[in-house]
Amino acid sequence: MPNLLAGKVGIISGALDERSIAWKVAQKAYAEGARFVLTNAPLAMRMGEINRLSEECEAPIIPADATSMEDLEKLFRGTQEHFGGKIDFVLHSIGMSTNIRKGKHYGELNYEWFQKTLDVSALSLHRMLAVAEKQDAFNEWGSVVALSYIAAQRAFLDYTDMSQAKAVLESIARSYGQRLGKLRKVRVNTISQSPTKTSAGTGISGFDAFYEYAERMSPLGNAPAEACADYCISLFSDLTRYVTMQNLMHDGGFSTTGISEEMVELLTNSKG
Repeated sequence: MPNLLAGKVGIISGALDERSIAWKVAQKAYAEGARFVLTNAPLAMRMGEINRLSEECEAPIIPADATSMEDLEKLFRGTQEHFGGKIDFVLHSIGMSTNIRKGKHYGELNYEWFQKTLDVSALSLHRMLAVAEKQDAFNEWGSVVALSYIAAQRAFLDYTDMSQAKAVLESIARSYGQRLGKLRKVRVNTISQSPTKTSAGTGISGFDAFYEYAERMSPLGNAPAEACADYCISLFSDLTRYVTMQNLMHDGGFSTTGISEEMVELLTNSKG
């Protein structure tokens, strides 16, 4: 079914470079007929290549610090002014942990940085949706998707305070999904994605080992960024109108696999 998003307009946050899931979502949304605004924090924009994506997708850029209500108000107002009406979808692909970047293990977290992790990576979703609600920015049957990770439910070494951030993110999606569903029939979901070789993902200590572990554990293997983008597009489309307040696992079966044959063989051989 071509042009799944024909006539739809939205906001895509977090596209840093071509390895970003948000970058691939933008490309696929454009191919499916959507029009959208790209946004990211000014610092992240200086580090990334968003101008190239903007040209490729004919998408204007409105910089916004996701911890600033003023910036987000300008983002949503500017998007509606640009398209001459309300919006249909939002991708929240925002996450940052100074504790991880500085190599702090879980027992020695800097609490000011911890609060910043929660502010940037989770509370930003609440801010975005609160601004959208106040501006009545969504068309009916709109869709919000935020990217999460299974560390919200399980303990993973080296993911430290981002585990709590993802748990809060998923909780906000449920609570705001209930609210926006009643107000405007807008649905809000999170996608719990396989470990993915993005610029952010590969910055985590031990990432390569865990990526290989998840690959061996998942019956279908790790879901690549392109497949995650396809899933996002399906959730933006009218084909998923009654899916809301869900944390949707997109991980090749990792989350429901006890142990795989590959892992059994690996452990058995290592003892030999």
